[in-house]
Amino acid sequence: MKLFKQVFNFYLDASIHVALAVVCLYFISLQLLKVSTNYDLVGFLFFGTIVCYNFMKFGVEAKKYIIVSNPYHRLIQIFSFLAFSSALYFFLQLDNNLWFSILILILISALYAIPFLPQTKNLRSLGGMKVYLVALVWMGCTVILPVLDANLSLTGEVFLLITQRVLLVLILLIPFEIRDLKYDEPSLRTLPQRIGILKTKSIGYVLIVAYFSLQFFKTTALQAEWISVVMFSLLLFAIIKMTKEDQSKFFASFWVEVLPLVYLMLLVLVKAVY
Repeated sequence: MKLFKQVFNFYLDASIHVALAVVCLYFISLQLLKVSTNYDLVGFLFFGTIVCYNFMKFGVEAKKYIIVSNPYHRLIQIFSFLAFSSALYFFLQLDNNLWFSILILILISALYAIPFLPQTKNLRSLGGMKVYLVALVWMGCTVILPVLDANLSLTGEVFLLITQRVLLVLILLIPFEIRDLKYDEPSLRTLPQRIGILKTKSIGYVLIVAYFSLQFFKTTALQAEWISVVMFSLLLFAIIKMTKEDQSKFFASFWVEVLPLVYLMLLVLVKAVY
């Protein structure tokens, strides 16, 4: 039991779980766009997410990323360097028409944590910007990249998916924003800091309604997609309702981040039935 707990904690702390969430959103996009899988892109997204999140969590300052005294953090550091090597390998296997877009997303991610200049703040510190930057990068990785990879046109259906993905990530971030209310610096000006927990949850409900309502504008959506969206939207309502500041240790870091996997499974299973 102790070994399982250690492995599970490493799974979460080393950002493997969040990387799985990103990959699941990528596969959801493939299902909705009806395009084939690029496993090199899957590998890059998985390992690249691990590197990105571990850098933001443990090594925003370069010296902290290189010089690590804590043995557990050193293990995560070694794992991150291995993940970086894997991400670089998969990046080089990708068609170079994706490289520019990927580098833009990497730049945004880097500026999220690293100041523009020595005397300036990073993008994360700009009041209220944090969640929108995260939503933008996740959408870019899980919608824009597969669209470009498949050489699809930016049709109305694609723009609807882009909008839905941004809304979904914003919804999923609400439990994290509420959880971190007691830890975040006032300068971050997060939504719960500015308007309180109840109003933040109300905005979450509005975002879920908007996310679901966009489905009505899709002309090519199959019955399976409709059923999956209805079920998933109800699940999102339940998650927001259960969210509180004093949440259990794994509520946001595991249960909320597992929702993309749940959505993917719903989509695949309902499609198999219908």
